[in-house]
Amino acid sequence: MKPDIKLKIGMRIKELRDKRKMTQEELAASAEIDYKYLQKIEGKTPPNLKVETIEKLARALGTSPDKLLIS
Repeated sequence: MKPDIKLKIGMRIKELRDKRKMTQEELAASAEIDYKYLQKIEGKTPPNLKVETIEKLARALGTSPDKLLIS
């Protein structure tokens, strides 16, 4: 996954999380992922994301995976 795409996905996740007034800890717990991993996803050097992780985050944010990929 290209770095600019990973950054856009991370920014979109943060945008949706903020809109829902969720903390990183709350979203990570709801998505059943590690809090530090979510910090990296929303950070300046996000890791490669698995489809499963995108699906978990989308579900926890009450949206569809495509909404995380398309801003």
